[in-house]
Amino acid sequence: MTKLLEYNTKETVLAFSTYRGEGTGSYGGFNITHYCGDTELHVEQCREELCRELGIDDKHLILPRQTHGDRVLAIDCAFIQLDKAQQAEVLMGVDAVITSLKRTCIGVSTADCIPVLLHDTKRDVIAAIHAGWRGTVAMIVCKAIDKMKRLYGSCAGDIDAIIGPGISIDAFEVGDEVYNEFATTGFSMDSIARRHPTINGGKKWHIDLWEANCRLLQQCGIERKRINIAGICTFTHHEEFFSARRLGVNSGRIFSGILLKPATVG
Repeated sequence: MTKLLEYNTKETVLAFSTYRGEGTGSYGGFNITHYCGDTELHVEQCREELCRELGIDDKHLILPRQTHGDRVLAIDCAFIQLDKAQQAEVLMGVDAVITSLKRTCIGVSTADCIPVLLHDTKRDVIAAIHAGWRGTVAMIVCKAIDKMKRLYGSCAGDIDAIIGPGISIDAFEVGDEVYNEFATTGFSMDSIARRHPTINGGKKWHIDLWEANCRLLQQCGIERKRINIAGICTFTHHEEFFSARRLGVNSGRIFSGILLKPATVG
């Protein structure tokens, strides 16, 4: 059985992140990301295992081919009808997915970047967002919320948000050029950045991606009390969750997914 970190949500929704699993090596026991160097067989076996756990078929397990951009894709019935190759083509270069379809699990893969899951509790619309530092600077969470508003009539005041496992401020050391990207975009740097001493006596900037995305969500109109930050640092807890800074880019990925359950009869 796939081990999932499940989040507290409304009864109509399942939101989760996957653990590495008990396998050895850079891909662990569980990885469904198909573009990180893992074998096709292992990825397919893990997808089958997760689909069984969720009670869905493979065509309803949606994982985009992320490129650290800000493209948001809506998953509708027409997309589900595409064959696997056609779905893969449409998902190329997508870093956030939204849907109102039941029994369709949308998600993103991360290994230090920040996964953000959204649920419009009034209209039953969900989103899964990949927010690394580039996506955070590009305000991808805001763009996903904007698309939820335009396509489904969502209101930010009705949205619950989850910020899943990702690298913490203590572990996320960056160069001045990354700090400047955030500052130029207009982030409150006193709130999301600190200088930490280095072993050679200098100091390096550290960025709080959890807080940066939390502030973007609030800026979009989501109340702070409706934002759940998991507070799990992937770099620190790399034995449980994948961390690219620990394992390298050729390693497995966490899958953070969200699924609208079918209505209960009776």
